[in-house]
Amino acid sequence: MDIINHASGWFANNEELVLQYIVNAASALVIIVVGFIVAGIIASSIERVMNKRKVDNTISSFTGSMVKYLLIAFVIIAALSRVGVQTASFVAVLGAAGLAIGLALQGSLSNFAAGVLIVGFRPFRAGDYVEMAGTAGTVKSVQILTTTLTTPDNKEVIVPNSSVFGGAITNYSRHEKRRLDLIIGVSYKADLKQTKAVIQAVLDNEPRILKDEPITLGVLELANSSVNFAVRPWVKTSDFWPVRYDLLEAIKNALDEAGIEIPFPQMDVHIDRNA
Repeated sequence: MDIINHASGWFANNEELVLQYIVNAASALVIIVVGFIVAGIIASSIERVMNKRKVDNTISSFTGSMVKYLLIAFVIIAALSRVGVQTASFVAVLGAAGLAIGLALQGSLSNFAAGVLIVGFRPFRAGDYVEMAGTAGTVKSVQILTTTLTTPDNKEVIVPNSSVFGGAITNYSRHEKRRLDLIIGVSYKADLKQTKAVIQAVLDNEPRILKDEPITLGVLELANSSVNFAVRPWVKTSDFWPVRYDLLEAIKNALDEAGIEIPFPQMDVHIDRNA
């Protein structure tokens, strides 16, 4: 009973202070909830405006993420100030702890720095098909710490930005046209002039091949079991794979119709009956 009476007496004497703390705590909670919602809305609005202005999605998504996290930091500071935490001292403590946190999060900081470099130098854009960090796919977005790719079989791969910028990046979509590199092997018994004419006819009948670009067609090497022709036409980047598939099929059918053999691995076994 003494404890209850003591608590009741303390509350009666400090009722105004307790109510003030409750109001401040509730206000801080409201600031955090509303602030997080507003930060998300502002970041999304910035991205939409940048996209409407035809800004590359890579830059718009990165900028939106940056703005969102900066606003969240301000919201947290405002909420702490509301409950009586001295924000000046808090910022000073954060600055003092920043070095220790930076050392502990070297990987994250390097990812952030790499993200800034990616946005600045723009080695690729959203929608480009690239190969980087051992992964090939279409760039979906570049965030503060990571880059998201979608693979051709519809898998989502998240790559740390430091791995992206720290290695070779192959961008297959940067240029409007690409060269097809095909190797067609025929038998040593084949007439090379006839073979070349058959392949040339197939190339001439393919409308998606760029006629204003030079086409390389000639004997590449005399291999172990075949004479290999190099077939190198130019096509639009968007037509690369469809033309490749169709050309291989068309060349095979044309060589078959001309009676030109395409060799395959085989083994001749000779038996000496006198041994």
